[in-house]
Amino acid sequence: MRRTHPAVPGLVRGLSSGLLSRREFLTRATSLGLTAATASALGGLAAPARAQTPTRRAGGTLRIQQDVRPLKDPRTYDWPEIANVSRGWLEYLVEYRGDGSLRGMLLSDWEVDDTATEYLLRVRGGVTWSDGTPFGPEDVARMFSYWCDASVDGNVMAASLSALVDPVSKSLVAGAVTVEDGAVRVRLSRPDATFIAALADYPAAVVPDGFDPATMAENPVGTGPYRPEEIVPGDRAVLVRAEGHDWWGESLDDWGPATLDRIEFLDMGTDPASWIAAIEADSVDMLYENVGRFIEIATELGWEVSEVGTAATVVFRGNQNAEVNGETVYADHRVREALAQAVDNGICLELGYANHGEVAANHHVAPVQPDYADIGPAVFDPDHARQLLIQAGRQDMTHRIVTLDDGVGRRTGAAIEALLLDAGIKAEHVVLPGSRFWSEWKDFPLSITEWYHRPLGIQTLSLAYRSGAVWNETGYANPEFDAALDRAQTLADPEERATVMAELETMLRDDAVIVQPYWRSLFRHVRPGVVGADMHPAFEIHLYELGYAEDA
Repeated sequence: MRRTHPAVPGLVRGLSSGLLSRREFLTRATSLGLTAATASALGGLAAPARAQTPTRRAGGTLRIQQDVRPLKDPRTYDWPEIANVSRGWLEYLVEYRGDGSLRGMLLSDWEVDDTATEYLLRVRGGVTWSDGTPFGPEDVARMFSYWCDASVDGNVMAASLSALVDPVSKSLVAGAVTVEDGAVRVRLSRPDATFIAALADYPAAVVPDGFDPATMAENPVGTGPYRPEEIVPGDRAVLVRAEGHDWWGESLDDWGPATLDRIEFLDMGTDPASWIAAIEADSVDMLYENVGRFIEIATELGWEVSEVGTAATVVFRGNQNAEVNGETVYADHRVREALAQAVDNGICLELGYANHGEVAANHHVAPVQPDYADIGPAVFDPDHARQLLIQAGRQDMTHRIVTLDDGVGRRTGAAIEALLLDAGIKAEHVVLPGSRFWSEWKDFPLSITEWYHRPLGIQTLSLAYRSGAVWNETGYANPEFDAALDRAQTLADPEERATVMAELETMLRDDAVIVQPYWRSLFRHVRPGVVGADMHPAFEIHLYELGYAEDA
């Protein structure tokens, strides 16, 4: 193991030559074990600013508008809103920062060998569970067994850590994780440059020994500074300070103190107009996000706004395995390609998201991600789209586009419906409430799904498009694509990896798997005086950072 990984000089060259942005450089360099400060110094960047500015006063209640969804086994989390609530007491080995860097949370730091197959994870000292039990390397080792149990339905962590999963036993590879001298050594079956980033993903919450998802709210043992007082899905979730628990970050300058006495998540539905009404009624102090024309309205009301460019997006897709009247209509490449060529992605950005982002190219890897490859724009050809449907014998079919009744998917769905109708393709927009949409999101024959930002594009491709992946909502199964994914995960050099990513992006687009029209800039509004609440690219709310300014 080496303190300075041999890939770092290549990353520095990539930054200086313009191949990598600041965010991209920090993501890659910190995943190799460098601190954000060291990475910035090596790259000639300004040192990262401290998170806790200005000074926060002790105490207070903060009310956050956010969907409140049922708690469940964290490794099966499928929405960041669930994780934002449980972050109060269930923390993470690694934290993904708003600037793109990765830093140890319950880990103090880590080292990576030259081949990205062996990781030494050092466990932070002085951490205790809220029941008084010390947190140590045995807990970290135990988590890999928990995460790598691929027999658990919906366990997305088993997919993210597939290089540790035995395909026969569907469990952690024997001997892959060992405890030694206060640290944990992890040996992967193949190189995986996404390993550290996966430990920061929102389904990677660290749970105590004997954890039971059915009682996680009633018996909330964790390492964080808060505990749940009340969780009512669809209504509210309330966290209060964990009295009697000495949170490890309380006296560390880069972390604590956690200042709030009480945090309330208030579910006000999916209509952004209701969020604005809550601001006007003085019912909330912070929005989970804001969208469309409501961004200007909240700003005009005097609230402060933060913005970040991201890889968050919406995806319009046909499910190749789903049946429509007994037929797998979207298994036909001609039908999928027709839908893709009938959609103008720029119009979707304008009408669906008020131009608050960038036009995308139907391959689900974003320019802000280090492994992005520019393969040019998607094809818009409505005349050819009609001809493809005639060839497929589907010219008389009505395509039912299912979306959530919200401010992003719904408006984008309306835009796509209009574009299909303009192209002479029959379409109908079906809007469903959250309770119905969220329970069936992977199974609709044709729908629009919101996808969130991840540090690396290869993470999203593995979760969404690998054959049989837990979150594969398209039914896409291409052995060549899977093999290219495996190759991409082994490469640390930006140029080499970009070449393989170009292959992956091209396959997705040539196979007409998705229409992925735009990348979202994300916005969050807060009441003046609220601090620590800047919009995070992955919608994370770091609760220990929240508070009120001393002079507020």
